[in-house]
Amino acid sequence: MALKIQLKPHERVVIAGASICNGPTAASFLVENNVPILREKDILKEKEALSPAKKIYFVIQVMYLDQDNLTVHHKLYWELVRSFVQAVPSSLSLIDEISGHLLASRYYRALKATRKLIDYEKSVLSRTDEGTAKPRRS
Repeated sequence: MALKIQLKPHERVVIAGASICNGPTAASFLVENNVPILREKDILKEKEALSPAKKIYFVIQVMYLDQDNLTVHHKLYWELVRSFVQAVPSSLSLIDEISGHLLASRYYRALKATRKLIDYEKSVLSRTDEGTAKPRRS
């Protein structure tokens, strides 16, 4: 089954490891075989992976695009996940969902599930920030 890709002007996409940038007009095309594809909105640059959940996302992204080195990427993933769950035990169900996708080689679905982990991390951090906020003086 072919995947129809529609790109906005100047939008980027990674297809099977090749970074492609669209020209000044919208474009559409079909990808007729099964290859890793990431649209610009789904791509996280390494320098942007500053939080633990974003580091997990980045490693999964690399797994998806570089399947020749899965052993190395999986090792790093499990190290990051172990630390994350120790810090935020309530994240275990999300981590289980992500890991299940990885173990079934569903890397794109794992990326989508990791977006939920990033949102969860933000909510946990915002609650922590509220709990440590200094009381206002009247």
